[in-house]
Amino acid sequence: MSTPENVQPSVDGAEPVKVNDRRRFHEDGSPREEQAQQAGPAEDPRVAQLEQELEAARRRVDELARAYQAGERDREDFKRRVTREREQLLDVERGNIALALLEAIDQLDLALSTADESPLKQGVRLVRENLLKKALSTGIEPVTLEGQAFDPNLAEAADMEVTANEADDGRVIAVHRACYALKGRVIRPGQVKVARFVKPAQA
Repeated sequence: MSTPENVQPSVDGAEPVKVNDRRRFHEDGSPREEQAQQAGPAEDPRVAQLEQELEAARRRVDELARAYQAGERDREDFKRRVTREREQLLDVERGNIALALLEAIDQLDLALSTADESPLKQGVRLVRENLLKKALSTGIEPVTLEGQAFDPNLAEAADMEVTANEADDGRVIAVHRACYALKGRVIRPGQVKVARFVKPAQA
């Protein structure tokens, strides 16, 4: 639509003057169509391109952040696995040292089983106590067997004794060799005497 033109009357018989009406609104207040079309600026294609590049950069940052977090999780898992495997190897070594000390203690216990109380026996007992302290310092712990129900996972039944008390059936009544465990794992089973209930014969 062309811009409205107002024709002003001529003065002194001169030729009429044409005036372009560039007002943005009609006299009733409504905007002129041409002005309304020109009111909104045209979208710059460079702005749209920058917005696309910004969105792509955001997606890339998110991908990198997720990759970094996954890498950190993998690194922590690897550290925990290495630490766990190292602790397991150390436990094996501790167990081997403790077993060697326990074997020496068993030999000393045989020497101490005699009834005499000579100075030599007292010296052997002192050596035995020192070896036991060193063995316990590796982390091993004695497992209580006497008075408990016999458990083949903890001890071997080296002897049996008949009992007339039914409540004692299957209980450990004596320990010949102590049982030791390291972090809940038995490294040396014990040797015990187990009670076996036998019903008394009727008279």
